[in-house]
This record gives sequence, C-alpha cells and structure tokens, in this order.
Amino acid sequence: MSYRVGVDIGGTFTDFCVFDEETGTVHTLKVLSTPDNPGQEVVDGIRALESRYSVSPSAITYFTHGTTVGVNSVIQRKGINLCLFTTAEFEDVLEVARLKMPDPYDLFSRRAAPLVGREKVFGIKERVLFDGSVDEPLDEESVRAAIQGVRDIGGDGIAIALLHAYRNPVHEQRVAEIIRSEAPDLAVTCAGDVWPVIREYERTITAVVAGYVQPRVAHYLTAFQDALKSVGVPAEPMLTKSNGGVMTAELGKTECAQMLLSGTASGVIGAASIARSAKSEAAMSLDIGGTSADVAIIRDGAPQYGVGEMIGEFPIHIPTVSVTSIGEGGGSIAWVDPQGVLKVGPESAGSTPGPACYGRGGERPTITDAFVTNGYLGAAALGYSAVEIDTARAEATIDTVAGKVGLSREDTAEAIIRVAVSGMYLEVSKLVSRHGIDPRDLDLIAFGGAGPMMASFLARELGMRRVIVPATPGVLSAYGGIIADVRNDFIQTIYADLNDGVVDRLKDGLQALRDRALHWLKVEHGFDGEAILTVSADLRYRGQSYEIDTPLDAAWIEDADISAVAEAFHREHARIYEYADDTAPLQIINLRLIVSGVPPKPEITRLEESTDDPVPVGETSIYCDGQRMTALIYPRAELKAGQSFQGPAIVTQDDTTTCVLPNYSVSVDPLGNLILNSKA
Repeated sequence: MSYRVGVDIGGTFTDFCVFDEETGTVHTLKVLSTPDNPGQEVVDGIRALESRYSVSPSAITYFTHGTTVGVNSVIQRKGINLCLFTTAEFEDVLEVARLKMPDPYDLFSRRAAPLVGREKVFGIKERVLFDGSVDEPLDEESVRAAIQGVRDIGGDGIAIALLHAYRNPVHEQRVAEIIRSEAPDLAVTCAGDVWPVIREYERTITAVVAGYVQPRVAHYLTAFQDALKSVGVPAEPMLTKSNGGVMTAELGKTECAQMLLSGTASGVIGAASIARSAKSEAAMSLDIGGTSADVAIIRDGAPQYGVGEMIGEFPIHIPTVSVTSIGEGGGSIAWVDPQGVLKVGPESAGSTPGPACYGRGGERPTITDAFVTNGYLGAAALGYSAVEIDTARAEATIDTVAGKVGLSREDTAEAIIRVAVSGMYLEVSKLVSRHGIDPRDLDLIAFGGAGPMMASFLARELGMRRVIVPATPGVLSAYGGIIADVRNDFIQTIYADLNDGVVDRLKDGLQALRDRALHWLKVEHGFDGEAILTVSADLRYRGQSYEIDTPLDAAWIEDADISAVAEAFHREHARIYEYADDTAPLQIINLRLIVSGVPPKPEITRLEESTDDPVPVGETSIYCDGQRMTALIYPRAELKAGQSFQGPAIVTQDDTTTCVLPNYSVSVDPLGNLILNSKA
C-alpha cells in the first residue's frame, strides 16, 4: 500500500486528506491544532491516521503541507531583527512607500509602521543606472561600515535592495558576498533573488518580508522534517506555494517568499478542481475556518492570479493566487462596543480555548456558539469526535451579549450570524467589483470547517443561485495540496520598445528563463516528469504607468513575430478595458515564464446512484429568520447520487456541517457534491 497525504494547519483544526493510490479511497481526519507546539498536530494526526485507518507512516510516499508560520510571523511582528541595505540617499524607501492612504475615506488613517525602522536602514555607496550601466562603483568600505552598524544595534539579518539591481545585480551580489564572508552569522536576503522586478518599493518590500520571516520559517521546516522522520514517514515533505503549486520543504527554507500564502492558495486549487468536476464556468470559493474566511474567483475551472497580495499590512509582489481574507471564522468572537453596537471578530478563540461550546475553557461567544444556540449544530459529533458540543455553555455565552443589546437569546444568536454575514458581504462586494463580476452569475463553492455551515446565509444575501458543497469540504485545502502541480515563476526585465530591435533580447531572455526554470524543476526540485512551460510578458502602451500580463506563444518570440505579440496585447487590453489602440507604440517591461510539472492525480470514486428519497435520521428545532422551524437531519455518508431533498435541513458529516435554509433545494451529483439551488 502507498498513500498520498495532504495536511492543512488552521487556527482551530489541522486537516488531513489521505489518498490510497491502490484502491482510490480517500480518508479524511481533523485534529486540534497546537499553536504553542508547532508540528505536534501533524505528529498527532499521523498517529491517529494509523489507529483509525491503518495508514502506516512508512507507506506514505507523498506528503504536502500548507503552513501559516510565515504570514503569522508578519501579522504578529514576530520575525527577526532585520536591517536593510539600500543605495545611499534612498534609505527612506519603506517610509515613503507609495504615498497612499490605507483608507481614503479616513483622513486620520496611517500607513503601518515598516517592518524595518528607519534607524535600521543603511545606505551603500554605489549607483547602477536604469539601463544596467554602473554610474558609481561599489564602495566596499561603506558595506563594511554598514555591517558594523548592524552589529551595533544587534541585528539578526540583512535584506539587500539596491537601485536598478533588477537590470544588473552585480553590486547586490557583491554586497551579499561581503556579508557572508565577514558576518556569516547574519541571515542575508537579496531582492534580486526573491523577485527581480522593476519598481523600487515593490522589490524592496517583498525582499524585506522574505528576510523578516526566513530564519523562523527555516527553523520551523527543519523541525517539521525531523518530526516526520521521528514517526517514520520516509517521504520528503512538500510545501504548497502562494502560486498554487508545490515545492520541497528544503527549498522552502531559502525561498520562503514563495510559500507565505500556501494554506489559502491550496484551498483555491482544491475548489478549482471541484468547479471543473461540477462544470461550473464561473465560481467563487468560500473557505471558512476557525479564524477567517477566504474568498477567491475561479473562471473556467482555474483560479485567478495576481501580484500585490497583502501579508498582514504589507504587499508582496510575487505571483500568487488572488485571495481575499476576511477576519470572520467559526471561532470569531462576538462583542459589544462602547456605543452598544454588536460586532463580530476579528479576534478569534482559536483552538485554545476555542468556542465555548467545545468545553475547552472558552468563555466568550463565537459564531459557532450562535449556530449551536439556534439549533444548527449539536445533532452530531464534530471534528471526528475531537470535540463534544456543550449547548448549555454556548447559550450561557450568548446570554452575556443578549443582555447588552436587549434581545432574546435566539435573536442575539441570529444577530451574530447576520453581522458576520454582513461583514463577508462587504468584502465579497469589493472583490467582485474589482473583477467586474455580478455575484448572481457565480456559483459558491463552500468548504472549510465552517464554510458549508454559513454558505447558504451568504449566498442568500448576495443573490447567488447555486451553492456547491464538496464531498469532503472540511479538508478541501489539504486535498488541494495533494493535487497541486510542482510550479514556479520566473521573470526577466526587458524594459524596451516593442519593435524589431528588441528581438534578440527577447530570444536571449526566453532562453535564460528556460534554463533557470528547467534547472529548478529537474535539479533543485528533482522532478523527473514532463516540464510544461508557459510564457507571458508584461506589456503596456508607451506612456502608461502600469502593464498587463499578456499570455504569449513562445514560437512568436523564436520566429521574431513581433506583430503577433502586439496583437495579443491589444486583445488582452480590449478584454479588460473594452478598448484597444492598435496604432499606439508598445513597451515590453518583463518577460515571464511559468514552469510546472504534473504529478499523478487522484481520481474521486463516483457515488452509487439511487432514485429513492433519502431517509433522514432525525430532526431538530432551529431558529431561523425570527421563528422556530423543524429541520430534517441527513447523514452525508448515506446520500447517493441522484437523490434530492428540501430545506430547511442539516447535513452532518465528520469534517463539517451543512446548513440548508428554507429557500434551497439540495441534489447530489455523481461525484458526491451537494448542489444547493435557490428557489427564489
């Protein structure tokens, strides 16, 4: 027997998805996360898999892992004492940033304090011009003086981001050599190694975020590798990446910027596979865990990508799956502000102590407690019996808020749910507006421990007609890690007018990117399958401030077909802005290449079919829309393809609970997805 295992560590639960490569069986499991002892939850889960499903650790041949250690280090500002080396006279790059107000509707809003304070930024005497020529040679004594400055303030590491190093990295690389020679104990991060793009602030902040978390990420991954070995797992652990791919944990120690959003990205990859299986042309994924809700747009079965995603209060300018995080999850705490207004989140009860209904010491009301109070939860065990629902504790915490807002217990619980949904509604509205999408044209793919619980509430508010709940929604992020491709992005700055004079540079640049990509995939990663190369370029009309990533055919560059490249950009510009000027001169800023390798994919077993009505195992009283009503209870494991039923209803399973509101009907598709259709 051999198994492929995916793990996703969340704020409350750690999810496991196991695929038996011989039988095609999928096993799932949840264990409580251990934030005070990172890695222990994975050891606990592997032992539980062995006892529950007889999955021998020695038979695990593929292991993927989504981690939040990097992003949490930034959010909590628990990275290293980092310093920054910049070109002299450009020491204010992090302070100046883009001069944008965080909130244009709040005149008192302030940009976040930089991860590297101004007193820890050191100027290096050198100057490379925009064309890569050296205007002022590197003054190596200024580098040594800066190193001493780092010593004087007790710095632990240095990020290097010199002006125009994306065109000529020689000075940046020499500075790194001097640091490694004279101060080998200091961690070093070069902006050119992280993501060598034009634009000073974007390149610098990405390098700073990477350098800020790198030692902590490396320490965590080393401990993680040791923990897997200690329980007898022979597979080299893989990490899910921000761009939806995977890479080895060993590479993650040095390329940590690539996996800062690993957990959220793998969830979207899993949701995209569900969209393809359900033949959904346009969908929105909704991943609700214990601490947050993550939403993303999926078109034609593929997630949307972008740059500039936020890590806490800071952007990183590397290609990532576009995900919007909302600070409302199943463990989000409800509270009343000094003006008597009911609020929900962003503070979460996490896994310790967790919601009050878990009976682990939680004393403040959460969204989960509100669902328990109004009867949606408690009819079946949760989290593979990792917790037992204590309704009395949930009701007691809701009462503490009810007295402050002057509502009954049930109305207060319903108000908590509505406030949470309204916060999601606001953020989703922003997301679909950026994409120019009407949410009523989207399907909602709900997963995570609390996604199916809240999905029909949010879909009803947004006017979404169809909700899709996967067969194992509670562990879909872990499943996404199993099916993710090995993938990496490469970029090379060209910055020239798009004409016949740039042909040789494009050919040389494409070949250089190919060489780097294949070395990464075949040598550094050790992948021995077929390499898939995808080429694109950042193009713009001359005079524009920003460019569009335009898909290209590599043959156009090899055949010097500049007109085909230009036509591709005009089509892309027209698609996005409904306007194009095919007579205007163009500029090519960057040439991009994505390399990917496709590992074996698990195939989900189709469900047995039945035309009989499903038989509920019971009923429960729920409080919905201001009144009591009866909801039938259906166990997910007993539903068959082709069956259907009406809301209100509760569908129970080990990894989550699906709440079906009265205005929805439910059908089961051949792959076991629940399809909730609005009758409105």
